[in-house]
Amino acid sequence: MTSTMTHGIALQDTPLLEIDPLLDDPGIRIVVCCGSGGVGKTTTAAALGVRAAERGRKAVVLTIDPARRLAQSMGIDLLDNTPRRVPGIEGDGELHAMMLDMKRTFDEIVEAHADPSRARAILENPFYQSLSAGFAGTQEYMAMEKLGQLRARDEWDLIVVDTPPSRSALDFLDAPKRLGSFLDGKFIRLLMAPAKMGGRAGMKFLNVGMSMMTGTLGKLLGGQLLRDVQTFVAAMDTMFGGFRTRADATYRLLQAPGTAFLVVAAPERDALREAAYFVERLAAEEMPLAGLVLNRVHGSGAARLSAERALAAAENLDESGIVDQEAGKAAVRDSTGSSSTSPAVESAPGQPSAPPTSQLTAGLLRLHAERMQVLAREQRTRDRFTALHPEVAVAEVAALPGDVHDLVGLRTIGDRLATGGGSAGAA
Repeated sequence: MTSTMTHGIALQDTPLLEIDPLLDDPGIRIVVCCGSGGVGKTTTAAALGVRAAERGRKAVVLTIDPARRLAQSMGIDLLDNTPRRVPGIEGDGELHAMMLDMKRTFDEIVEAHADPSRARAILENPFYQSLSAGFAGTQEYMAMEKLGQLRARDEWDLIVVDTPPSRSALDFLDAPKRLGSFLDGKFIRLLMAPAKMGGRAGMKFLNVGMSMMTGTLGKLLGGQLLRDVQTFVAAMDTMFGGFRTRADATYRLLQAPGTAFLVVAAPERDALREAAYFVERLAAEEMPLAGLVLNRVHGSGAARLSAERALAAAENLDESGIVDQEAGKAAVRDSTGSSSTSPAVESAPGQPSAPPTSQLTAGLLRLHAERMQVLAREQRTRDRFTALHPEVAVAEVAALPGDVHDLVGLRTIGDRLATGGGSAGAA
């Protein structure tokens, strides 16, 4: 256990997450960034990829983010299902990046495990087209399929995975088993039963089964769907077991010592609650957790000045300003109404008068008080997490003033990740 200071606030008895030793370890082949939506997983994954490559690793970043921010920040015009080399990387390493194309990945599986005529029949089948584009969990399953493909190619010595922006951060862990169960033949063959039964009873049975699927599949209900299912099952019959086998293999890959999970969160109640749930789930699944990346942490260069003292000072300045203003009005005019002191400097025509220095200072003190209140709230939220999971190593990343949109910004994030945070005044 170590103790560290971040932005003037002590993190007592919290181990520091050391990023560089993790990235430099040749035994670590996969880093999975996970967490709830909107906490900076994509930026974190990209920054880790850049830092790993510039420290000599041959890395690839797999993102499932539908917004193409990663491509923009890495200077790539387009990200697709093929890894593309990122220009501008310094050092001896390489960085490639790609964005998961869910349907194309499914198509690649079919093409790789079926002869050309059978593959064509599957790809053209309406039931398959709906399944590959809209079945719940397909995106998460295909993310794990693509991870398995990248690892099997052995072309990169580090794969950084940005997990899907799911409704639940845990969906991608469950999806391989869920979709694997669906495609292992049992449920599909259950759907085939109505076609053999025929009549209204069969259609009623089918409608119950289909209610488990997405709205896309629901539009296909009817006799045509039965024929599509029959054709699909006939063409895919030899492939069902392969989906389950690969899902199980990928799941074991995630449990292997060469994989490291990083839970990414913001210092907010909901995000850290989800992070705590994720930490517990990873432990239950015996998956290796490296630590927590606490993103967008606010800081102050004057943390010793409390919010209470800042507000009190602002109030004192306001009160003294009012007194000085009234006294000044009385002092600047004599009995004849003429000014007894030098005239005040007038503003240029059309320009508002500059506020007195005391007003500016009071305003800054109030802004500081608001910042210190944010820091206190973040500290309380962080303390609740560390009280529940004191063994989890933490790296804090100071909030940046703007969005990350280039390699320079990603390097900055990487630097802050490596040091456990940024400078006190960086945010």
